[in-house]
Amino acid sequence: MAVSIELSDELRAIRHHLHRHPERSFEERETSAYLRSVLAAHGVELLDDPMPTGVVARIEGAHDGPVVGLRADIDGLPVREDSGLDFASVNDGVMHACGHDLHMASLLGAVFWLNAHRDLIHGTLRVIFQPAEELGRGARAVIDAGLADGLDAIIGTHNNPNYAPGVLAAGAQPMMAGCVRFRVDLHADGAHGGYPHKGTGPFEAMSSMILALQTIVSRNVSPFHPLVVSVTEVHGGDVWNVIPAEAGFQGTARYFHREDGDLAARRFKQIVMSTAAAYGIRADIEWDDFQAPLVCDPDLIAPVAAAIGAYAEAAPIMPSMAGEDFAEYAEVTRLVFAFVGSNGTPGCADWHSPRFVGFDETVKTGAEFYANAALETLHTLANE
Repeated sequence: MAVSIELSDELRAIRHHLHRHPERSFEERETSAYLRSVLAAHGVELLDDPMPTGVVARIEGAHDGPVVGLRADIDGLPVREDSGLDFASVNDGVMHACGHDLHMASLLGAVFWLNAHRDLIHGTLRVIFQPAEELGRGARAVIDAGLADGLDAIIGTHNNPNYAPGVLAAGAQPMMAGCVRFRVDLHADGAHGGYPHKGTGPFEAMSSMILALQTIVSRNVSPFHPLVVSVTEVHGGDVWNVIPAEAGFQGTARYFHREDGDLAARRFKQIVMSTAAAYGIRADIEWDDFQAPLVCDPDLIAPVAAAIGAYAEAAPIMPSMAGEDFAEYAEVTRLVFAFVGSNGTPGCADWHSPRFVGFDETVKTGAEFYANAALETLHTLANE
């Protein structure tokens, strides 16, 4: 029988408190203190955490078995809220614009239920409230601190406003993209704006590079393989009558298939270096492929996804070009992950918007996924 968890007044109040008090990555001190107090009030065992922010707890089942992690991210974004909610952020310029307040409240709801039903648990659950997902560095901090050691699997979620509350999407195909940060610095010979022939200004080369980079996707990759290369910032020059010696640009690439990420890196460097040579300037390239695509373990996600229909509406995965540092945990254990519907109304704002709104009802579905997936994953691991 599937676990059913009520959206209680307490859980609703917890979600509203967390939404009102967001904190930026690695600054989540009040959030961490609040989570500890709530967990302690429910008799959940808290563990020592060597990180400055974040919280780790443990639920020992009544029976021996594997060790499974349950993870929620806790940081907000440097966004000024314009949601119209009566529990909007009171921390000016910081907002839970990605719905991490929903994730925390959902995991707390599951933890409360699981801690009260340890007789059903065959194994141990390690609860991780992770900092700094928005920087793409929080999961790495957890791993480096040894807090993911010994996990046989880890379970995570992300709310998704493109689905309505009560809807879950999970499966073995890629869910969120691999992420690259790139930066190009161009070094030329500056000159007077009236004497361009006496220098090798960088702007013409930079313009040619940016246009040519768009052919990486359009002329090199199958249209059935999603790939994005976006230049998001350009810089250079300070004075109206001087052609500068220095300029550059930066941006991001997103991919779902490793071969596409490798191809993008190779073609990017070829285009930049050959164009720089053609214009007689020098280019320095930073290509930071810092996050892999998020893909669940196929053997663990299959039974979890098959069971969703007993407590929620199952929907197909709509892959996201956004990144999720939950993917980092694949280096040390096996992943189980789901999208949890959080809005679903036509034209609703998406993640990172100042008008992002996630509905309270999201917490019920998220909590039920965490609890049901935990029990199902422990059972699957024990019988492998």
